[in-house]
Amino acid sequence: MNQLILTNDGSHTLESSRWGVTYHSRFGAIQESRHVFIQAGLLQFIGTPPPVKILEVGLGTGLNALLSFLEADRRELSIDYTGIEPYPPATAEIFALNYPRLLGISPEYLYRIHEATAESPVRLSPHFSLRKLPVRLESWEPDMAFHLIYFDAFAPGVQPELWTEDIFRKLFDALLPEGLLVTYSAKGAVRRALQAAGFQVHKLPGPPGKREMISAMRPF
Repeated sequence: MNQLILTNDGSHTLESSRWGVTYHSRFGAIQESRHVFIQAGLLQFIGTPPPVKILEVGLGTGLNALLSFLEADRRELSIDYTGIEPYPPATAEIFALNYPRLLGISPEYLYRIHEATAESPVRLSPHFSLRKLPVRLESWEPDMAFHLIYFDAFAPGVQPELWTEDIFRKLFDALLPEGLLVTYSAKGAVRRALQAAGFQVHKLPGPPGKREMISAMRPF
């Protein structure tokens, strides 16, 4: 069972009893996602020949996908989005999230994100399509190359098996040259695992409540 928690930007975040942690920072889920995944990630690919192909590890509540859709629609930026999520939130919990109200959009967009499957992707607009893969990252096999990876797995102390050199090497191989992986964690062990997998790792200023985050590039 998951528990809804009110963050101090007024948005709800989900606390998973499976892992005992929240999906997003209590300093503000929307603010953190915009900083880490949109500003440090998606906006680096403005001007890239379409479509921009994004992989999210840890689709969770769908917030990162929702923000990416809004950015795509605002900029008329074409995005093909793949989300990996083996443990999706329950339908009732998704309905309880108030991200749509805070963002000033219809809840339908969030609901449709969670309706997507591998076989039946959803197209939220002419600029944005999304498919959802209910698989564990360890067993996932890439079927395309990506420009950008949102690495939003639970923290290394909770899911250490997802923050390893082997996992990051799989993600490195799934990126196009000069592709990026962005994540909220800047722990030394994470940086070293990324570097060992071949990434060029850069520490960036983090969102409120976090001093640093990581942007890791696959060299050309």
